[in-house]
Amino acid sequence: MITTKREFLGGTAAIGVTALLPAAAPAQAPSKLTPLFDDLVQAQLRRSPEAATNLGLDTGTNADLRAKLSDQSLAAIGRNKAATLAELKRLEAVDPRTLSEEERVDLAAVLYTRRSAVAVQALPYGGSAYGPSPYVVSQQSGAYQSVPDFLDTKHKIDSAGDADAYLQRLRAFARQLDDQTERMRRDAGLGVTPPDFIADLAITQMEKLAVPAADALVVRSLATRAAAKGLGPRHAEQAAAIYTAEVLPALQRQLALMREYRRQATHDAGIWRLPQGDAFYAASLRSNTTLSLSAAEVHRFGLDQAKALNARLDALLKAQGYTKGSVGARLAALARDPRHLFPNTEAGKLAAIAHCNERQAAITTRLPAVFERMPPYSFEVRRVPPQTEAGAAGAFAQSPSLDGKRPGLVYFNLRDTADWPKFDLTTTTFHEGLPGHQMEGGLALSNTRLPLIRKIAGFSGYGEGWALYSEQLADEIGMYADDPLGRIGYLKAQLFRANRCVVDTGLHQYRWTRERAVQYFIDAQGDTPGDAAREIDRYCVNPGQACSYKLGHSVFVDIRERARAKMGAGFDLKAYHSAVLRFGRLPLDVLREVGNRWMAT
Repeated sequence: MITTKREFLGGTAAIGVTALLPAAAPAQAPSKLTPLFDDLVQAQLRRSPEAATNLGLDTGTNADLRAKLSDQSLAAIGRNKAATLAELKRLEAVDPRTLSEEERVDLAAVLYTRRSAVAVQALPYGGSAYGPSPYVVSQQSGAYQSVPDFLDTKHKIDSAGDADAYLQRLRAFARQLDDQTERMRRDAGLGVTPPDFIADLAITQMEKLAVPAADALVVRSLATRAAAKGLGPRHAEQAAAIYTAEVLPALQRQLALMREYRRQATHDAGIWRLPQGDAFYAASLRSNTTLSLSAAEVHRFGLDQAKALNARLDALLKAQGYTKGSVGARLAALARDPRHLFPNTEAGKLAAIAHCNERQAAITTRLPAVFERMPPYSFEVRRVPPQTEAGAAGAFAQSPSLDGKRPGLVYFNLRDTADWPKFDLTTTTFHEGLPGHQMEGGLALSNTRLPLIRKIAGFSGYGEGWALYSEQLADEIGMYADDPLGRIGYLKAQLFRANRCVVDTGLHQYRWTRERAVQYFIDAQGDTPGDAAREIDRYCVNPGQACSYKLGHSVFVDIRERARAKMGAGFDLKAYHSAVLRFGRLPLDVLREVGNRWMAT
């Protein structure tokens, strides 16, 4: 999973892609897309100073954004809706027949983001985690858990001015907390509060963060870095004062409200229980997958994919001497073998991260054989900070800054190393790092042809589909030639993504209980109860996102295999990769059209 808290991500139902990609339209002179896109991306950056900092674009005319955070108030939500509608009208006014092929693809992708945003913003409640979420604050959404990490890892401290900007952002953090608390109250009035187990996770995390100033990450981070730059104690003292007077009280108010909701919470997991829950789920599926599939179709797809993968795993497990019981039971037995586990100690967790970095180094030497271009960025694997392990995803990636000064990051949640046998770590490293998220993201960011608005946009179906395809590619280029357990881990990861389609739709469409969903993962793929529960809890606050992986993977594989069948001996894997990565991240409907045109030419 790749995450930037996704202010810029989008996707919705099919939008007449063929009309946007006319088969015979010749390339034209430069169009008005450049000034239009520049206006749109500048407006996006102004709405999201955090994104400007993440991308290294809080400079020049946007230097003031370095001292700001996004406005999370109800009034700002209303303004953003109006701005999105206005932007959509400007985009729809462009005649695609006047554009070159590349410009038509760019227009199709940006249109998709705005139509997706309009569809999601039409829903009467919710917020954003890794996509549309019914809950403003949960274990994976809300300023309380995102801003401390952002300030610590993304806001640089090189000068007194940087430290002063940090202090202003610390005050803005308090406002964000109160604004999101107000939105929580508004949504509760509509009948929208998280289930009891989600509230429990959020409360646990808030309690860990609601500490005195001397122990608060947002204070310690500034104090340490300012001291390293020789800035003296002033900024640390001011940070402590702001935290004590403004941030901590705001966090305590939000914590008190979450505790109040917990006392009244139900245990129903799916969003079917919420007002317009079915509409919310349909919009979330479209937004995340960028495909027009019903929940029933996604459910059946997952079951069919799982059946085929189980057959492959059955044979491989038998070859390793695991012959008795279901595939899930045998995977569980394999995962419990101490030979494949890192100790659940600090030293063991360091060793796990070292293993991941070693696997990245090993595959990097093989990638030039199958890619025409490599991203010019550095990448690192790190551990999820212990204070957010309880609610964080198992693994996720963050893109590098555009200028390359901040590396691309891959995070693993090592709260319990029993959740991460070595063979699971290996394939997930390829998914989150190279040739997965960091490959396609790095190629998009360094693509000089792509306009900035296209570099910073993303689509879960494309991004997660490519990352899952990358796990398959790692096997195909020999990373498991002498590692049969690694191949089992790769196929287990594929099975996991197929089962996600079953479980996500089970929760939100077929009214599965949390317990049934957790047990499904335990039975079907041998998950530990803790790992299964964390996954299910994620799907409860990010409906539809888990379906994007296997659906996206199926599109990449379909294009490749149709091209291979058509081209025969003339098929070139490097050329295929260049074709599907050439235009950056795309809605899957648009990617199919791009693939068809590549095959035709």
